[in-house]
Amino acid sequence: MHFDNGWYTWVTEQAQRAPGPVDTAVRLWSDYGLGLFAALMLLAWWRARPGGGARLAMALAAPLVVVAAFGANDLFKSAVHEQRPCRTLHVLTVEACPPLGDWSFPSNHAAIAAAAAVAVLLVDPLLGALAVPAALLMAASRVWIGAHYPHDVLAGLAVGAVAALLLTLLAGRAAPLVERLAGTRLRPLVAVR
Repeated sequence: MHFDNGWYTWVTEQAQRAPGPVDTAVRLWSDYGLGLFAALMLLAWWRARPGGGARLAMALAAPLVVVAAFGANDLFKSAVHEQRPCRTLHVLTVEACPPLGDWSFPSNHAAIAAAAAVAVLLVDPLLGALAVPAALLMAASRVWIGAHYPHDVLAGLAVGAVAALLLTLLAGRAAPLVERLAGTRLRPLVAVR
């Protein structure tokens, strides 16, 4: 039994009582909202191009940072093997419960969203002001639809944020390499003209 079973049950009960369009909106965000983070990373890269340097190096590394954060999170998930709450608590959920063996802890969606949000925030604080609340909403949506316990999404947010912080700052040290790319065929990636 998990310490947050009651919170999970309360949230899923609220979801059952919510108007259909609310559940549909949350489900669609939960299923497809990660696309927003891809768009924000692309926009952060675009906006970083004129300045070059560490900011551009971090922007170019952002997708790799997110993949690395996902990989780290998935290692935790494979080691822990926590069943989904919709399997163990037998509650009605907005979305069908994932199959057995699709582990719950920590949430991959939350880790990916947090990693992208932190990477974007470090590159472009203005875009980060949109990405960070969006990551929190992604995490909350995973509980609302019934796919995760609250502690799953909190752990996913932590794994994604810490991995992205460390890796994005490390990527900033590659600024000299990025500047050298301006003299190659990859110039459009690193320069405005």
